[in-house]
Amino acid sequence: MSQLIGQLHDDVEDILDNSLKGVRPDKEACLRLLRSEDVQLMGLVAGHLTKQRFGKKASFVNNIILNYTNVCITDCKFCAFYRSPGHEEAYTLTLDEIEARVKTAREMFKITQVLIQGGHNPKLKLEYYEDAFRMIRSKYPEVGVHGLSASEINMISKVEKSSTKEILSRLKVAGLQSMPGAGAEILDDEVKAKISPKKISTADWLRITEEAHREGIKSSATMMYGHVETENDVANHLQKLADLQEKTGGFMAFIPWTFEPNNTLMQSEGTVRFDSGGEKLLKMIAISRLFFDGSIDHIQSSWLTAGVGMAQLALQYGADDFGGTLIGEEVVSCTGSRATEMTDESIRRSVEQIGYEIVERDNFYNPV
Repeated sequence: MSQLIGQLHDDVEDILDNSLKGVRPDKEACLRLLRSEDVQLMGLVAGHLTKQRFGKKASFVNNIILNYTNVCITDCKFCAFYRSPGHEEAYTLTLDEIEARVKTAREMFKITQVLIQGGHNPKLKLEYYEDAFRMIRSKYPEVGVHGLSASEINMISKVEKSSTKEILSRLKVAGLQSMPGAGAEILDDEVKAKISPKKISTADWLRITEEAHREGIKSSATMMYGHVETENDVANHLQKLADLQEKTGGFMAFIPWTFEPNNTLMQSEGTVRFDSGGEKLLKMIAISRLFFDGSIDHIQSSWLTAGVGMAQLALQYGADDFGGTLIGEEVVSCTGSRATEMTDESIRRSVEQIGYEIVERDNFYNPV
């Protein structure tokens, strides 16, 4: 492998050669990778590192995504899902409706996880979430609760006039087991001022995520790219996640995903007209593996925003996890994107088509 890199005399050959020797890129090396156009060579090395760690296997979780409310006061310019309070299309699920969805999904699809995310609804008290989590864990103990972004936790703390640390502690007691990494977008306040000026700051996202990790609530980390960010913003984002991981070890997975502009304010304003495409996804997957190898174990292939074909390729460029079945997904589907849910059988078939073994996992990446 090292000989191949040397023969190509690539502008990042020293970085890739170091990766093969177990030396992860620093932020400056990451910038060089982001500026390089040799995506295939990055993918070759990232794929090699992934196979060394996991073999020719990919994991997935059989889950539903429970978008419990679309009511939101944050008005993110990149979101096509939210509705303002009082809008005719606004909704909030009742506890009975939540139970009915989980019950149906468990009986029909044998789900082992419910991913719970929604808008920033100022009328929802902490007890709403506690009751939902407690119900799921008591009635369906085989189903893990993976829910609420740091920004949702921040919203609940404002409603309750309580600390985010206290909110996390109570939610854990009620049944919250792990958290998705949403709300990060790009961890830079100048970027956030352009795409989500009312949303949680970079410092608050990092603080709340660290509090969750200290509370024993592990999480995933995400990055939404393909809008107004620069390569330097991306490198800084990755470095901030790496620094937090070094402190807490609480990130289980990293998920880079492509911004989908359809039906968003950013598209109507002319800020972003199209998504950034498949090659950019593969580049981000490969760089993610190189940058986090040995730090954050799992890199997700992001089929939801990139499509199944690109997710299959992503497994060969450094990803090891296919994500979830995401039955009931409503957020990305509001952009008019491709199909936004899969069955466990369709995921198995998609992974086996490219000669990989597929392994179903639980909330914590343990084989089911």
